[in-house]
Amino acid sequence: MKNVTDSFVSLGHWPFAGSFGFNTDILATNLINLSVVLGVLIFFGKGVLSDLLDNRKQRILNTIRNSEELREGAIDQLEKARARLRKVEIEADQFRVNGYSEIEREKLNLIDSTYKTLEQLENYKNETIIFEQQKASNQVRQRVFQQALQGALGTLNSCLNSELHLRTISANIGILGAMKQITD
Repeated sequence: MKNVTDSFVSLGHWPFAGSFGFNTDILATNLINLSVVLGVLIFFGKGVLSDLLDNRKQRILNTIRNSEELREGAIDQLEKARARLRKVEIEADQFRVNGYSEIEREKLNLIDSTYKTLEQLENYKNETIIFEQQKASNQVRQRVFQQALQGALGTLNSCLNSELHLRTISANIGILGAMKQITD
């Protein structure tokens, strides 16, 4: 902790204009780099993330509206089914003597099919909402990961000099050669 405070205290002692040197205090340079990267990510990523979330919100709201329209259609179908039911009940009173059990069976089938249709529409609405929420969540995660990866690569590329880059490539080629010899 003393090194960190010393690095901030030593900021007041800049070298003269004619000299050039490297800052070897890794804690101070990492704090500066991290603060710059975080500032850039927050500044540029906030707008993209809010746009993504707004778009997803609109899509989800549209899906909910569509589901509500489907629900209203199902309610209309239910009303029509109830009207048919009333009609069937009137006919049942007229033909009760001739076939009460058959008419009752028809009535139950009509009610069951209407409830099944309503259940299917409700399930479809719920599945659609869940699917859209998961899709939105996955897209946001993917976008945040992509931005973080781009930021990390940018930071890594800016920190590598030519000699370190060549040594890294040579080491990786050596590792790949050793792996090829093992597999052969």
